[in-house]
Amino acid sequence: MFYDEAEITVVAGRGGDGVVSFRRESMTPRGGPDGGNGGRGGDVILVVNRHLNTLSPFRYQRKFVAPDGKPGRGKNQTGRSGKPLYINVPPGTVVRDANTHAILADLVSAGQQVIVAHGGRGGRGNAMFATPSNQAPQMAENGTPGETRDLLLTLKLIADIGFVGMPNAGKSTLLASLTAAKPKIANYPFTTLQPNLGVAEIDATRTVVLADIPGLIEGASQGAGLGVEFLKHIERTRVLIHLIDGLSEDPLRDYDTIQKELAAFGHGLSEKPQVLAMSKMDLPDAQAAYELYCRNNPASPLRDALPISAATGKNVRALLEQAVRVLDELPPMPVEEAAAMPELTPSESETGFTITREGGGFRIDSPLVLRRVETTRWDLDEATQRFQRFLERTGITAELEARGVKPGDTIYIGEYELEWGE
Repeated sequence: MFYDEAEITVVAGRGGDGVVSFRRESMTPRGGPDGGNGGRGGDVILVVNRHLNTLSPFRYQRKFVAPDGKPGRGKNQTGRSGKPLYINVPPGTVVRDANTHAILADLVSAGQQVIVAHGGRGGRGNAMFATPSNQAPQMAENGTPGETRDLLLTLKLIADIGFVGMPNAGKSTLLASLTAAKPKIANYPFTTLQPNLGVAEIDATRTVVLADIPGLIEGASQGAGLGVEFLKHIERTRVLIHLIDGLSEDPLRDYDTIQKELAAFGHGLSEKPQVLAMSKMDLPDAQAAYELYCRNNPASPLRDALPISAATGKNVRALLEQAVRVLDELPPMPVEEAAAMPELTPSESETGFTITREGGGFRIDSPLVLRRVETTRWDLDEATQRFQRFLERTGITAELEARGVKPGDTIYIGEYELEWGE
């Protein structure tokens, strides 16, 4: 099955912890602090792989976790950073925040990358806390957690030229005759249940990407058949080859049906340049239809249709060359406008907080306070005292005391529970 939408969760790596260490060598028995910093957590990066044309791999894996950074070591050795986690996506993938639906990236070019979750910062070792008044700090930090995001991936296939037409108009056969693509071909409606891509050589230095968009039916723009799923792929197609079935009972009606569905779907589909062709010209009935609806009917919208036969190759190359000429006259393809990637890590200037009663204690809501809790080494007295000074400096201690906090009360910060002391 063709998958053109997927929701995934990405988790960047946690930063490694800083360490407390002191130089201990034979000639320097009372050396200074040399605890190293933790390594940075691995980022999660989406990268465009030109060999992909579906999001189906995300059917089997929906959560992706990057490696954590390693803890620091003595002798001022910084821990190894976590390796980035690369996730391959096909060209034409639009990346949205699954909660706000804001566009974060529009990935269209092979090799294009975007960091969708940043790894956590490594915690500082005690060498970073040495001061003239505290030359032997028993102080270090935990690494911070990496960012976690829920992403909605939507695929809009990118092709230079796309084939549209009613079911059984011969689009898959045309694609196979122009490229090395091997779509399934049979004589029944909706033979093509997923878009097929192929690459056609124009000359020794140039190729174009062709897309066989599954056949549309009347009402496709309102969801009939598989229309909505397929119509959105035409948004990224530059030129349309509108293929008319030469054996249709009413070619004009087929033509009008496709035009109405393109207009009804919107998004500029009806404004895309089209090259008309009537298929199956190796068959007498199709040849008769071409004479009736095209060659001998100057008032018909099909008067400029090129007669082709994918089975015999008649005019197939001429059709491609005509579409390429139209393609070359078009301006560069626009891409979705991406919003600035929101910052998930609080800055030191974000000192706002709220305090509410919860159970027998109090809950503090503040991204910055939560980050301080996460980085505090509760097994180190200096680290605990530093956190207490932070609460005093930001006014949280005064606010808690004004609300009647007393020793033994529980303070909730995120998933952490702390006991208030003297």
